[in-house]
Amino acid sequence: MANMQIVPAYRNNVVEAQYVEMMVPLYSYGCEKKVKKALSSLKGIYSVNVDYSQQKVTVWGICNKYDVLATIRSKRKEARFWNPEDNAALEVSSVLSPPPPPPPPTLPHRHFRSSIALTKVRSLSLKAWKKVFTRSYSF
Repeated sequence: MANMQIVPAYRNNVVEAQYVEMMVPLYSYGCEKKVKKALSSLKGIYSVNVDYSQQKVTVWGICNKYDVLATIRSKRKEARFWNPEDNAALEVSSVLSPPPPPPPPTLPHRHFRSSIALTKVRSLSLKAWKKVFTRSYSF
């Protein structure tokens, strides 16, 4: 299901390629490579043009622009469409959807055994403790 894409650019039952322009914060040229690599996994994309000075990514191909934005947002969370009307439509749809559930609480690692670790420390003999402290103060 994830590989299927909806193509909205139809004209007389002929599928046409479209341009998707996005504003993506790029902090280095490594970010540019990361964006290009992420978009290379999408099917139907012919070219990706990244303009580092304008912080703009232009994608040309037969693709759904929302899938392209979701792929970019997996690498850069602040990415948005270049056109403000597209961003407004995206915000309206996100307001209507319910918020995601909170993540489950994190528990200690399943192999974590604090009582055993403390027991091992307490089980040292007096002779072993003297060796530890005499070695730690001899610089």
